[in-house]
Amino acid sequence: MTGIDIDKILALAPSPAYVVDLGRVRHNLAILDQVQQKSGAKILMAMKAFSMWSLFPLISQTLQGVCASSPWEARLGREEFGGEVHSFAAAFKESDVVELLGISNHLIFNSFGQLERFRPLWEKEAGRVSIGLRVNPEHSEGHTEMYDPCAVNSRLGIPHAEFALRLRSGNGQIDTKGPALSGVEGLHFHTLCEQFFEPLERTAKVFEEKFGEFLPQMKWINFGGGHHITRDGYDIDGLVELVKYFKGKYDLEVYLEPGEAVAIGTGILVSEVLDIVNNGMDIAILDVSATCHMPDILEMPYRPDITYGFDADEKNNTYRLGGPSCLAGDIIGDWSFEKPLYPGSRVVFEDMAHYTMVKTTTFNGIQHPHICTFEPETGKLKVVRSFGYADFKQRLS
Repeated sequence: MTGIDIDKILALAPSPAYVVDLGRVRHNLAILDQVQQKSGAKILMAMKAFSMWSLFPLISQTLQGVCASSPWEARLGREEFGGEVHSFAAAFKESDVVELLGISNHLIFNSFGQLERFRPLWEKEAGRVSIGLRVNPEHSEGHTEMYDPCAVNSRLGIPHAEFALRLRSGNGQIDTKGPALSGVEGLHFHTLCEQFFEPLERTAKVFEEKFGEFLPQMKWINFGGGHHITRDGYDIDGLVELVKYFKGKYDLEVYLEPGEAVAIGTGILVSEVLDIVNNGMDIAILDVSATCHMPDILEMPYRPDITYGFDADEKNNTYRLGGPSCLAGDIIGDWSFEKPLYPGSRVVFEDMAHYTMVKTTTFNGIQHPHICTFEPETGKLKVVRSFGYADFKQRLS
């Protein structure tokens, strides 16, 4: 894995363990700060992708705040990150809105229905909490429907037809300053998933065609997340120019809220072989689980990279890697290795910082991986958090 001393970490880390390389985090933050400085955009961290709050003091030196998907995330962001807190969910309970109004800078609604239902609450906070609406440009750039906010019949974002219905005046024209938008200060769209600049560029064009007429009365626009800004090959200059275009034309603040871009290439998951069995092929059972520790392998699905691992049959020693749970489908995939695996062998899964720790479970009571950091400047590994029986028990009743 580029820039991470895997061998040094293996010599120090317990198993199982998530290990985040602080040098790679700083590398990503430097790129994100470059975008902020050149474009004037404000970049937030999406906590849904990466909520390792022990690193918030480091990340908050660069980014402007967090975006949250629930009162709990918003509270964690307010308590541990500081800066701005922007909150959005597909729908809120009244108690959610009450709590979020107390800890958020921006509160974004997913429908006109929720905007109006909770108007008596948020209007009291005018001037302190900025209210926005999430829109749906109905322009799909995603490759996996499950992760595409613009898929057919999506529940995420208000389509243009709904805007037209709510804002159409008596003469049939759309009143961009109609009462339905009273108090709304920003528009938010989020359409991407692990993508480069070009899909954003195409989406922004469609967004402007459909919703640009509402922007002159807005104070801000949020381009959402899914931007792989820190991945090699991303067109940073293109992003900078796009942000400057919207800021210049409409005189508003532009926000980006990537999550993965903060943590791409920063973390690994260290595992250990528990046993080798054979049922038509060699099967290595590990102390990590797809369903418990890497659920996107089963949900997306996707195939992670393994340090010193190759495609099945590429090398002489091919194994199916599986977890220790009782789920028959707890299969990580098939890989080959130059040397045979044996109980005690270490297997390292790469790029395991984002959408891993935030999605783990204690299904079957399987041990939760330690959470560690590695400082390449000193060569020191720190176990930030370990989990025990009490953590498992306290999730239940």
